[in-house]
Amino acid sequence: MGESEGTRYVPEFSRNIPSPYDPVQNPSYLTVWAVEKISLDYWRAWFAVNWPWCLVISAIYLTFIFSIQLYMKNRPPLVLRNTLAIWNFALAVFSFFGTIRTWPEMIFIFSLNNSLYSKFHNSVCERTHHDQAAVFWGLLFTLSKAVELGDTLFIVFRKQKLIFLHWYHHITVLGYTWFTYETYDATSRWFMVMNYMVHTLMYTYYGLKSLGIRVPRAVAMLITTLQLSQMIVGVTVNVYARYLKSVGADCLIPKQHIDMALFMYGSYFVLFGQFFYNAYFGARARALKKNQ
Repeated sequence: MGESEGTRYVPEFSRNIPSPYDPVQNPSYLTVWAVEKISLDYWRAWFAVNWPWCLVISAIYLTFIFSIQLYMKNRPPLVLRNTLAIWNFALAVFSFFGTIRTWPEMIFIFSLNNSLYSKFHNSVCERTHHDQAAVFWGLLFTLSKAVELGDTLFIVFRKQKLIFLHWYHHITVLGYTWFTYETYDATSRWFMVMNYMVHTLMYTYYGLKSLGIRVPRAVAMLITTLQLSQMIVGVTVNVYARYLKSVGADCLIPKQHIDMALFMYGSYFVLFGQFFYNAYFGARARALKKNQ
């Protein structure tokens, strides 16, 4: 991912958004690993040109999973227990490292000696105090949204119920992260740290379940509650940014991206809320609890 003098990529950003990135290569609060030293400008330019590939990937993904559902209709489900366990634990480990490498920046911003409002504003609208580790794990976070589409393969091959929330969430997150990477919005800092943390717990939970290990119901409820909390924070952050744009205040995020995020997080909140109710308080959930 490095670059030499002869092959240096000179970015030309198609939407003409100035770079908000003020690099801190060796922040006092974090030691940057050698592997984390990548070129942000190169990858911003790469996504500026290549983000439409997420639409192609999504189209192939939807065609593939619904074709597999049709193929498996009259066939016995595959077990895939060990493969599924490896998949889940691999994503849990990846998410754990993403968590411990991106949270220090957020913690540092909120430890600065200024008002709570200034800290929050900085975290939403500015890329100051941004560290190279967060650059690297932000890139992996964006690319991982294509990898995570593999979750659905296990659902359809094992003939489990594929709900709208599952595939809708996958393709919209993929589209949003790839489309907005070029402008490198500061709000993505919030999305990334929350998602890494929740996915660490979620994939660990799925990994244990795939091995047949009984996990208390309260753990599943906690994970879904944290997912709903992500949506609330996502809406809050974007409502704040949208307000600043409406009054002409300084916030580098393009209005189009804010509106996209508000629609995305708002729809997630409704869908996850519906899922939470049906899974833990609906008629089927009450029947399962009664039979236990």
